[in-house]
Amino acid sequence: MRLLPLRPSVRPAGQLSSVRFSELDFPAPDWPRQTSYKMSHQEDGADGLQDLGIESQFSSPEEQSGAVAAMEASSDIDTATLDVSTGMTRDGGDTSDGGFPNDSSTENRSTDQENSSEDVEHESMEDFEHFLIPVLPVFYYPLLREDEIVEEEEEEIDEEGEEEEQAQMCPRCGGTDHEQCLLEDRALEEWTSSETSALPRPRWQAVTALRQRQLGSSTRFVYEACGARAFVQRFCLQYRLEGHTGCVNTVHFNQRGTRLASSGDDLRVRVWDWVRQKPVLDFDSGHNNNVLQAKFLPNCADSTLAMCARDGQVRVAELTNASCFESTRRVAQHKRAAHKLALEPDSPYKFLTSGEDGVVFTIDLRQHQPASETVITREKGKRVGLYTISVNPANTYQFAAAGQDQFVRIYDQRRIDKKENHGVLKKFNPHHMVYCDFPTSITCTAYSHDGTELLASYNDEDIYLFNSSHSDGAQYAKRFKGHRNSTTVKGVNFYGPRSEFVVSGSDCGHIFFWEKSSCQIIQLLKGDPEGTINCLEPHPYLPMLAASGLDHDVKIWTPTAEAATELTELKDLIKKNKWERDQDSVYHTNLFDQYMLSFLMGHRSQRDLGWGARFPEELDESSSTSLTSEEEGQD
Repeated sequence: MRLLPLRPSVRPAGQLSSVRFSELDFPAPDWPRQTSYKMSHQEDGADGLQDLGIESQFSSPEEQSGAVAAMEASSDIDTATLDVSTGMTRDGGDTSDGGFPNDSSTENRSTDQENSSEDVEHESMEDFEHFLIPVLPVFYYPLLREDEIVEEEEEEIDEEGEEEEQAQMCPRCGGTDHEQCLLEDRALEEWTSSETSALPRPRWQAVTALRQRQLGSSTRFVYEACGARAFVQRFCLQYRLEGHTGCVNTVHFNQRGTRLASSGDDLRVRVWDWVRQKPVLDFDSGHNNNVLQAKFLPNCADSTLAMCARDGQVRVAELTNASCFESTRRVAQHKRAAHKLALEPDSPYKFLTSGEDGVVFTIDLRQHQPASETVITREKGKRVGLYTISVNPANTYQFAAAGQDQFVRIYDQRRIDKKENHGVLKKFNPHHMVYCDFPTSITCTAYSHDGTELLASYNDEDIYLFNSSHSDGAQYAKRFKGHRNSTTVKGVNFYGPRSEFVVSGSDCGHIFFWEKSSCQIIQLLKGDPEGTINCLEPHPYLPMLAASGLDHDVKIWTPTAEAATELTELKDLIKKNKWERDQDSVYHTNLFDQYMLSFLMGHRSQRDLGWGARFPEELDESSSTSLTSEEEGQD
């Protein structure tokens, strides 16, 4: 252990020499214990000579005088060594603990000065013996020439330069000049933080709510808890519902929340008793291509399940209390894939469907011909394929439809005039997308609980919230960033009894929760190892969420974690999603082309098994009309 960096004087080339501490320019010690040691050492010098037996070792006076001189030199070296060793602690403190000052010794410094000379000498000798061993290795060492010293310093500088270059090596670009990467990171952070505000104080307090429930002053404990941020931040995976042999494209709770319907690429519909984690029904949907949505109609005692699929068919399954299957029948046929259907609140007979052929059907199961064409979505004389449709819960005559362009169109079934603006009541879209040169699309829309707000999830863009009561062309009210919506037709939804949160899946396999009022991400869940979460279905009245994606199961999430989720990887994940989005935007690929390519590659084995993909071009013009009773009977 080197106590001090000794820098010797330069010697002639090739000369080796010993260094005496008297040659080094050290400051004179002024510690009282050092002075007492010198005095006692000088007084006892003669005794020291007698103890060493110098007279018996050297017979002649010259040898004795030489020995005395050597002893004096040794005494000078010892004293100088002690001065150097103790000089390290002159600013205070003993270095008995690993060479580091000990503040406790300063308290006893005055008492050390009052001790006898024998005690001081004893302590000084102990210090000397303590520091003598580490000093020995540096007492003799070869001296370097000036040119060798310069070369050594140059090597040290080169090594330091290499270390700095390695430290500056950017892992993304792989180069030493990563200023561009830093600028991009700074711009990304500014983009992420823009259009957001500080999180509001939690509205729901657990202790207060529990006390009010115990006193009977609050009867809506569960209702309030579902919209609490503390519960959302404690979501974790409860269990999986396994049984499907393909991707699960749809999940939906019945009105009471006791049953959960799921379906997907295996063309099977399963009705789950999700509490016991087992299916109560498993039947063939009747479709010949991927089932994209299946929903229980409200107020029908769980006896009717509406379905739509990639084959363009709209079918209805007749059940008995969601526990016994009877039959399915086709009620409408789109020319292309039908992705979504929208239920009318409280109606057990009516619902709407939309398809990539741009047609919106109104289905009324009480009619002899259930399907009637409501509107054909057009823009500049061309049809616009639809991916999503939603009914306003506060005004069931109004519905929002969107798809293969940047507009969210709102229609009123009482005021559809095909000669005036193609029947559109009003349109919304972000202002920076009005004249976009690249193709974009909307994969999902969702109304809030009271119908005042409308969400729209854009393909490889962000999620936008519009005020549904605003006039035509109004700008969006809020923007939710961070996720990625590229490879599939991805859903978006509100969460909470008052629509307090926005939830969406992502191509990165995570589930994002945003606090609606601040647009900040408050929860991030790792949902799908395969990489995509498509469907998110909140429970009607419990703090619970069902999700599905490219995996072959349904995931149930509940707020059962002991602590809130730590969003440690959120920043890196947002950067990765944004960077990939920017890279892919160069190609400007269409969502329909991406989805069809994924569909063809991922389900090639299913076509080989005989399920067969019924492509839109195989359907004639008459197929997008309502079916006769004769066709229904054949089905």
